[in-house]
Amino acid sequence: CVCADLAAAAVCCVSDPVLVPALHSAEILHLSGSCCSPIGHHHSEEFGKVNVLKKVPALKDGAFTLAESTAILLYLSRKYNTPDHWYPSDIQKRARVDEYLSWHHTNIRTNAPKTLWIKVLIPLFTGQKLPPEKLQEVMDELAISLKQFEEKFLQDKPFIVGSEISLADLVAIVELMQPVGADCNIFEGWPKLVAWRSQVEEAVRKELFQGAHERILNAQDLRKVQIDPQMKKEMKPLLLKMLK
Repeated sequence: CVCADLAAAAVCCVSDPVLVPALHSAEILHLSGSCCSPIGHHHSEEFGKVNVLKKVPALKDGAFTLAESTAILLYLSRKYNTPDHWYPSDIQKRARVDEYLSWHHTNIRTNAPKTLWIKVLIPLFTGQKLPPEKLQEVMDELAISLKQFEEKFLQDKPFIVGSEISLADLVAIVELMQPVGADCNIFEGWPKLVAWRSQVEEAVRKELFQGAHERILNAQDLRKVQIDPQMKKEMKPLLLKMLK
């Protein structure tokens, strides 16, 4: 997601729709729609002026720029004094959010998005299908994370922190919807996960939830997209390296 100017627009990309429900639900911005950067745009010189890492998401607030979705969410919640449940003032509840965010990157984040890359994006850029065992390997690793997510973070609660939704839930759901977009039904067999997803949808409003994840849920359509040959050449080694 590239937020070009907080007073004007938020541009949301397939890799990070978490900012859409955050911006809407926290009443930071009202979006009449979303516009998405072209595939590979984050490697452009123009994007590099916003984020020298050339990765999405990135935010530009006046002269201030910021990378990484978690940092952006925390910045927005603090700057705009969002409702307390997103990032609670209670020190122990806030610690629960921080605890999940710390765990997330080496667990859910490590494997869930790979399903989309394996089934859709790598074949799109490389023209090669990866062997089924590669997907199974990722799914097996993801299952370990899902078990830990249910047992450690959800337990018998509707949300990660307790009775109210927080930024931790938004960060988690975005990753877990990516396998769904790759036609991998990761929610099957995980009743607590199914109930939690339903609670998150209700909390952010179903219409907004579906809109935020529309491009991910329609990821199969990307197979029809024509990719610039030079971009394919540049991206291929990066994508294949990602899954080693």
